Amino acid sequence: MDSVIPKSLQAVIEALEQLPGVGPRTAERYAYYLFRSDKSKVGALSDSLKYLQQNVKYCPKTFALIETGQQLSPLYISPKRDKTVVAVVADPFDIVALEKTHSFNGTYHVLGGLVSPIDNIGPGQLHIAELVKRVKQDKVKELILATNASVEGESTALFIMQQLQKNKNLKITRLARGLPVGIDLEYADQITLKRALEGRQAL
Repeated sequence: MDSVIPKSLQAVIEALEQLPGVGPRTAERYAYYLFRSDKSKVGALSDSLKYLQQNVKYCPKTFALIETGQQLSPLYISPKRDKTVVAVVADPFDIVALEKTHSFNGTYHVLGGLVSPIDNIGPGQLHIAELVKRVKQDKVKELILATNASVEGESTALFIMQQLQKNKNLKITRLARGLPVGIDLEYADQITLKRALEGRQAL
């Protein structure tokens, strides 16, 4: 049976299907959009993908994403940053979310994921050992566990706390969980309400 779709277009569709959250139909729409687009736009996308892995690497200290020519993350070496305060996040783009708040002047440590037995991801596959070492080297005073409020995020945070509980000079905190602005109590889930009660503040 002859192929309905040209081989080159089918190759793009199959490549796009490998992306998380992209199903066959979405991949087809993306591929057809690229085919119809201006050649310069497609060329720019092609070039950016071509040089992605050779121009981007992980910071050996924080495991944030940095340019290949950089030795360490700019957020780590900046004199404006407090190295004794470290926010621990699961992925590099979690840093972007925290930076948008413009209210944190510490540094970051990227774990590279979360402990997840279902996905066969154990503590040894994350950058936890490097974190423990860094706490000692940088004389870290506060560790902010900024992992997600999920089963995996809580398990990962608990494991890190256990690894560092002997360090009496280290303050370990967790991001507060509370009610989003504008939500009615009757629509809040039990976990959110529980966290909001635990994180209540004096007025």
